[in-house]
Amino acid sequence: MTDDNVSTHDGGRTDDSGRTDDDGYFGEDVAADYDDDTADMSRPDAVAPAVDLLAELAGDGAALEFGVGTGRIALPLAGRGVPVHGVDLSRAMVKRLRAKPGGDAIGVTIGDFATTRVTGEFALAYLVFNTINNLTTQDAQVDCFRNAATHLRPGGCFVVEVGVPELRRLPPGQSAVPFHISDTRWAFDTYDPATQAMSSNYVTIVDGRAEHSSIPFRYVWPAELDLMARLAGLRLRDRWENWKREPFTGESRAHVSVWEKPAD
Repeated sequence: MTDDNVSTHDGGRTDDSGRTDDDGYFGEDVAADYDDDTADMSRPDAVAPAVDLLAELAGDGAALEFGVGTGRIALPLAGRGVPVHGVDLSRAMVKRLRAKPGGDAIGVTIGDFATTRVTGEFALAYLVFNTINNLTTQDAQVDCFRNAATHLRPGGCFVVEVGVPELRRLPPGQSAVPFHISDTRWAFDTYDPATQAMSSNYVTIVDGRAEHSSIPFRYVWPAELDLMARLAGLRLRDRWENWKREPFTGESRAHVSVWEKPAD
């Protein structure tokens, strides 16, 4: 699905089983419930600190969101007067963005954000909510940093919000970490420390039957991201535990990192 404010690029992806899906792993079945499933992340107290920081970094320039999705961050950031363009592989997710107030003002390019180029120069590029992990190879993650650097003007910033891999929670011989347990739904992440492959798995009871779905990711360490940034010509400017800019420590379970493109 396209409209006058959506361009397309590299619309499909093939997974390890050979299946090609124009929307990757975020097709209609995921997009239909995505906002409900992530409602806690859309609360004003969760969104406002992110938008405050991103608007500050964008200044008088434009912002580019990799993995714009349904617009959880792009819409309020645009509401602050920052021109926002998004890149996303999933037309189903972008359809939800378009249906929201102000959604038609967000330019979107359909494509893989590791390689997709858009027109213009940006003061800010950003990835939120662990989206860097959707790139399931190290090469693709490196390409993403290079892609961000290509779009940034001198002095511009690339921001990534991502969790710290929770390998400390794995007892010897265990590969799964649960993160949701209820009477009708179980969710857990699995980790492969040898390859940094992980997956989020969901088991849901529907009409007395169990349904299972799984989405692959690649987890990445803060120091590894710093090296990727360096390869792309970026340098670390700040790292915090969260959008409220609390200090990042050895106990932090996530981080918001800012890399800068040198002005000279």
